[in-house]
Amino acid sequence: MVDRKANAKTSLDVLVAGAGYVGLAAAVSLKQARPSLAIAVVDAAPAGVWQKDGRASAIAAAACRMLDQLGVWAEIAPEAQAITEMTVTDSRTADPVRPVFLTFDGEVAPGEPFAHMVANRDLNGALRGSAEKLGIDIIEGVAVSAFDLSGAGVTVHLADGATLKARLLVAADGVNSKLRDMAGIKTVKWEYGQSGIVCTVAHERPHNGRAEEHFLPAGPFATLPLKPSKDGNRSSIVWVERTEDAQKLVDGDDLVFEHELELRFGLKLGEIHLADKPRAWPLGLTLARAFVAPRIALVGDAAHGIHPIAGQGLNLGFKDVAALAEVVVEADRLGQDIGALDVLERYQQWRRFDTVQMGVTTDVLNRLFSNDIGPLRAVRDIGLGLVERMPRLKDFFIRQASGLSGDTPKLLKGEAI
Repeated sequence: MVDRKANAKTSLDVLVAGAGYVGLAAAVSLKQARPSLAIAVVDAAPAGVWQKDGRASAIAAAACRMLDQLGVWAEIAPEAQAITEMTVTDSRTADPVRPVFLTFDGEVAPGEPFAHMVANRDLNGALRGSAEKLGIDIIEGVAVSAFDLSGAGVTVHLADGATLKARLLVAADGVNSKLRDMAGIKTVKWEYGQSGIVCTVAHERPHNGRAEEHFLPAGPFATLPLKPSKDGNRSSIVWVERTEDAQKLVDGDDLVFEHELELRFGLKLGEIHLADKPRAWPLGLTLARAFVAPRIALVGDAAHGIHPIAGQGLNLGFKDVAALAEVVVEADRLGQDIGALDVLERYQQWRRFDTVQMGVTTDVLNRLFSNDIGPLRAVRDIGLGLVERMPRLKDFFIRQASGLSGDTPKLLKGEAI
């Protein structure tokens, strides 16, 4: 148990900053593989805030395998919705017909969908429960105010006066990571002038597990299937608009919002209405110039914040967790210092190129599709049509979307470390 008295110094092996999905997954992955490691999680957000998150996330097949290996998927699965089909269109909002340019089957293997939609509160609750069962202390409502290197460890000072000492500090504190700044790690960063509107929509007819992404001039509009509730059929919406228009829509009248939503959603699933209050987040690209520094490793949005056009943000974070856990556990088994820079650089070499590649890819896709330039529209539609006619290329994209391509960490294959 972590001693929270102001003058107490608690020694840990790993301290994770951030009790979101990625931070908790990092703590659980390490503790499950090496029960001897003393691990704690500290989070600046007040207790209970993560259970108020009404959003849902697309969890790729590889991440589902990892959650299963961590023992939490069985708890999540009953309320998860498999994505059984994906369609892509490219059109203007006012177009009476939206031709489908690209379709994907939703399986990477027989009976294994390439992704599931999972309620964020279910995901966080399952990971939190697992962390507590493993004896991981979760300190909430307290921020890290400073840290300094001290020989074979890092001394972390909390805002309430407590001091913790660890061999490794894992920064999972989001895209505006304060720990990243404290470590002196610079970023490549720019804004898109777009915001992502997120909400849940109730509709009359079933979605049958089909996800759709419409490329519209202002940005992509994605419809993602959710598990039906007692109130009926539901889908999650990720709607990218120019920031000034997005804010007006979210702050304005619900009837105006529903009218604009209907223009994009259509009536193929019958009558629709808002099931919760829409919210908007500004979108940009943030890539850390380094993923590690002495005694510190960045994971999740602290290392990379990318455009949601490919739905890979959280899945990249889980890939970070799987790679870091594998590196740290193997180093500990060999008696190496888990916070030493040469150990952490193995994690950086594993993850940095893949992450930069995904960041560049989403950036290019957003610039290519978020416009209404005639010649560019013709080129991209021809490209989509060619992919539709090439089964092997479609299979490649499915593997990419499922997180099962490239040098995949063991946890993402469903294997123990």
